[in-house]
Amino acid sequence: MADTKPLLDRETFKTIVDATPLVSIDLLVRNADSQILVGKRVNRPAQGYWFVPGGRILKNERLTHAFLRLTEQELGVAIPIENSRYLGLYEHFYTDSIFGEDVSTHYVVNGFEVVLPNGNALLPKEQHNEYRWLSETEFRASDEVHVHSRWYVDKTKGFRGR
Repeated sequence: MADTKPLLDRETFKTIVDATPLVSIDLLVRNADSQILVGKRVNRPAQGYWFVPGGRILKNERLTHAFLRLTEQELGVAIPIENSRYLGLYEHFYTDSIFGEDVSTHYVVNGFEVVLPNGNALLPKEQHNEYRWLSETEFRASDEVHVHSRWYVDKTKGFRGR
């Protein structure tokens, strides 16, 4: 396994966000009752919206390792990628970024669905200041759930080579 690169300093990361797409993983997390986990985002982009957990894939990080790292960071439990269902590839475009309104954000997102063992999670507060479990009906219907998250339950929204 190749070593991942260390996290970038703020200015380097800003240049990258401004110039290239970011590759990431989003997690449609369900509990035993099929409810979906969402967190209210505190940072741009999608600030103030309910959003599914996820994060960037690091340079030289294999997808399987990124998945383990992100499930552990975002859910407090490392879930092997083999215990997920791949939902597809998605493109998210935002007019803003963590750096404000002057830099847009483009994500190429690998969507995965997982069932959280026992429904237990140790949820971080860096990206989301509160969490909720929503029924799929609530998840689909709420304008407070970001459209990019709602795409994961709409099978027509993933990239299909259009």
